[in-house]
Amino acid sequence: MTNKIIIKGAKEHNLKNIDLELPRDKLIVITGLSGSGKSSLAFDTIYAEGQRRYVESLSAYARQFLGRLEKPEVEQILGLSPAIAIEQRKVSKNPRSTVGTITEIYDYLRLLFAHIGKPHCYLCGRPIKKQSSQEIINQVSSLPAGLKIQIMAPLVRGRKGEYRELFSRIKKDGYVRVRVDGKIHDLEEEISLDKNRKHTIEVVVDRLVLKEGIKTRLADSIETALKVGEGIVNILRQGQVEEELLFSEHLSCLNCGISLEEISPRMFSFNSPYGACPACDGLGHRMEIDPDLLIPDHEKPLDRGGISAWGLGLEGWLMEQLRMAAEHFGFSLSKGFGHLSEEEKKIVLFGTDSSIKFTYRSKDRKSTYSWVGQFEGLLNNLSRRYKQTSSEAIRSRIEKYMSILPCPECKGARLRKESLAVQVHGSSISRITKMSVVHAFSFFKNLSLTAAEKLIASQILKEITARLNFLVNVGLSYLTLERKAGTLSGGEAQRIRLATQVGSGLVGVLYVLDEPSIGLHQRDNKKLLDTLFTLRDLGNTLIVVEHDETTIRSADYIVDLGPGAGEEGGHLVAAGGLKKILSEETSLTGKYLKGELVIPLPKRRKRSKKSLLITGAEEHNLKKIDVEIPLGLFTCITGVSGSGKSTLISQTLYPALAGRLHRAHRLKPGKFARIKGIEHLDKVINIDQSPIGRTPRSNPATYTGVWTPIRELFSSLPESRLRGHKPGRFSFNLKGGRCEACQGDGIIKIEMH
Repeated sequence: MTNKIIIKGAKEHNLKNIDLELPRDKLIVITGLSGSGKSSLAFDTIYAEGQRRYVESLSAYARQFLGRLEKPEVEQILGLSPAIAIEQRKVSKNPRSTVGTITEIYDYLRLLFAHIGKPHCYLCGRPIKKQSSQEIINQVSSLPAGLKIQIMAPLVRGRKGEYRELFSRIKKDGYVRVRVDGKIHDLEEEISLDKNRKHTIEVVVDRLVLKEGIKTRLADSIETALKVGEGIVNILRQGQVEEELLFSEHLSCLNCGISLEEISPRMFSFNSPYGACPACDGLGHRMEIDPDLLIPDHEKPLDRGGISAWGLGLEGWLMEQLRMAAEHFGFSLSKGFGHLSEEEKKIVLFGTDSSIKFTYRSKDRKSTYSWVGQFEGLLNNLSRRYKQTSSEAIRSRIEKYMSILPCPECKGARLRKESLAVQVHGSSISRITKMSVVHAFSFFKNLSLTAAEKLIASQILKEITARLNFLVNVGLSYLTLERKAGTLSGGEAQRIRLATQVGSGLVGVLYVLDEPSIGLHQRDNKKLLDTLFTLRDLGNTLIVVEHDETTIRSADYIVDLGPGAGEEGGHLVAAGGLKKILSEETSLTGKYLKGELVIPLPKRRKRSKKSLLITGAEEHNLKKIDVEIPLGLFTCITGVSGSGKSTLISQTLYPALAGRLHRAHRLKPGKFARIKGIEHLDKVINIDQSPIGRTPRSNPATYTGVWTPIRELFSSLPESRLRGHKPGRFSFNLKGGRCEACQGDGIIKIEMH
C-alpha cells in the first residue's frame, strides 16, 4: 500500500483542478480563508470518495439501505482508507438522548448497577438483601451454641382486623403458638383483637436450643417457616435482651412490606417501561402550569392586573372565590404576589384544604346563593380545565401559561423510585449522572469494591473510566452525563464523537474533522491536540479543517488554499511543513503566522452611557454573580470551557429578555434576581448554531428574502406580463413554477429495490 494519498484533478465546487499528495498516518491541517475550498477538498472530495468506495464494496442488498453516494468531481484518488467524518453539527434533538447515552457510558452504568448495585427501600432507606434458604440456615446455625431461638413465619404485618378465621386455620394446621404485636399467645386460648388497630401476627413454627446435631431440625423448621411466611422468616433470639433477625428470600423491605423486582439493566433504562418514571415516561419533565407565567409580575396587585390569565375565565366567578378565600384567611388581594406569605401564595395557586362559605349574587342582584366548599386555586383550576376540555382553542390558550418543568414524581431523574433506590457505594445512578465528567471519573477511580465485586465489575469499570477519561482529554470535563444531547453546541458534539472514536481503538482509518478547536479555551486546546496525536499514533490519518494557530503550528503537514474566497479561491497556495508555509510569499496564512499581518486593534475604545445589569445569576454553576453589559458596543463573554458563559447569556439573559420584550414565556430563564436596563432595548435576537433551512428547497436566496424581489422582477418583464405570469410562476415551491418531474427539488430519487 502506498504511504501517500494522491489526489489528481480535484474540481469539486470552486476547486481549480488541484493535484495534491498527502502523507498517511499524519496530522494534516487544511487552512485558508473562509470560502477558499477547504471543506470542498476535505469533506466533499476526500471523505466523499472514501465513503463512496467503502459503500461500493458492500453487497447490493446492503447498499439499498445506505443510499447512492455521488462520485465527487476528481480524476483520481489513490491510497484512500475507509473514511469517518466528524463534523461540527448538533447531535440528535431526541429529548431522551443525553451525554451518557451517546457516549455509551450510561449503558455501562446500567450494567454496573444491575450487577453490583445494592437495593434499598425507597420508603425507609434501609438496605434490602435477598438470601437463599441455605444461606439463611447457615447464618442461623452459626449463632452461639446454647442460644434459645424461636422460628416464626410472619402472616400479617401492620394491618387492621380481628383475624379470627386466620387463628382458626393456623390451629387446624397443627401450630400451637402465635406472636401477636410482640406477645406470645397459645392458640387454645381466646385471642381477641381490636379490629380498628393495626396488628402484626407471626406463627411460631419451632422453638429450640442451638446445639450439635440440631441442624437437620433447624433446616426443616426454617424451610417450613419460609413456605408459610411466603419467603420471610423471623428468628427471635431469646435471652436477657431479645433480638429479632429477619430474613427474606425476596428483594423486599421487611420493615415497610414493599418488594422490588429482580434487578436487571432494563430497570435503569428511562427508555424502557420497566425503568422509566410512569409520571413523565422517562423524560424527566412535564408540561405544567407555570406559576411565574400565571403571575409574571410579583409586584403588581393581584386585583389590578397581577394575574395574567384573565380572559381564560379566571376573572369572573373564580376571582370572586379568590376574594372570599382571601377575606376568610385574612390577606388582601391589593398586594403583589411577592408580598404574600408562603401559606397565602399556596392558597392563591393551589386552593384550600378546609371549607369556606361562598356567597354568589346574580347579575341582576335579585338572587343570592350560599354554600360551603373548598377553594380550588388558580393553578389547579387551569390544570383541571386543560385535562378536561375537548376544545383545541382553550388548550392552546392555556398552554401559553405552561412550561416544561421537572417531573414532580422523579424530580427530573427520569427513573422509577425502585430504580433510584439501588445504590453503588452509596450513590444512585441518578446522582452519578448529575456529576460532572471529571467528578464521575474521580468517583469511579476511587471506588473501593470487595473481591467478588471486582471480579464481576472490573471490565465494566474499565470501560466507564476509559470513556470518561477521553471526555476529559478533549476538554469536556465540565459536562454532566445527564446533559441533554440537544443542548450541546456543535463543537461539544464533535468532541464527544472524537472521544468515542479514540475509545474505539480503530487503526488504518482516515478521519476528517471540521474545526475541532472552535469554542475551546486555550487551556483546553492542548488536551484536544494530545487526543488528535493519540488518534494519529494508533495508525490513523487525520485531515483537519482548521483556523486555529496552535493547531496549524502543531500539524505534521499543512495545506493552504486560496488565495481568496469563492471564485478567487480553490487554488493550492502551499503544501508541506510549517517552514514551507512560512516561506511561501503568496500564503496569507504564512504572513499571519510570521506576524507580518495582524488583526488591528482599535486605538480608542467607544464608551457607552447605557448598560444592561443582571444580578444574582445562579443557574447551574453560576455563583449569584452580577454582570453589567454596556449597550451599543461589541461585548465578548469569555472563560474556560464550562465556566458558565452559555449558562449566563443563552440560558439566563436571552430567555429573560425574550420573555419581557416578546412575551416568549415558554423560554424558561435560569435563576437570577433581577435585570435592569431592559427599557433601553426593543428587540432581542438569538443567533445560534441551529440549521437555518427548514426544507430541502431552502437556499440562501429564499432564507434572506432576496428571492421574492427577483421573482417580482421577472414577473414584471414585458414577456411575462404578455403571458400573464405572476411571481408564483418563478417559484420552485409552487405548482406551475416548479419542475413537476422533481417537484422543485432539482434531483430525482430512484428506489433501487
